[in-house]
Amino acid sequence: MLEFLPQEVRAGLEAARKREERKRSRMRVQVGPEIYPILRFWQDGFALDAKAVPAPLRGLVDVYDGSRHVFQCLIVASANENGELICDFKRLTAVTDRPALDYLRDENAPVGYLPKA
Repeated sequence: MLEFLPQEVRAGLEAARKREERKRSRMRVQVGPEIYPILRFWQDGFALDAKAVPAPLRGLVDVYDGSRHVFQCLIVASANENGELICDFKRLTAVTDRPALDYLRDENAPVGYLPKA
């Protein structure tokens, strides 16, 4: 259906679709000091706007949902497809607010100790 429309109309519809996805998505990726909105996110990758991002995007990046830091991921490949930069990652690690435990914590252990009086 879109192939019967003039090129200017198709370009306008595509720009409107990208603008709507950018508004709707709260997820963003931070590469050093730069921040880019994520258009789509799936199990082993995500898509960014190719015009806003430098083409070869690789390495460790931080993923945010609004202001909340949710993931760190290691991007191993990125390719430009239909105006989107498709990034595939090798590792996706959830960020927690406390350090990882090296041992099994007993459920009945005390939360804290009182000092001697």
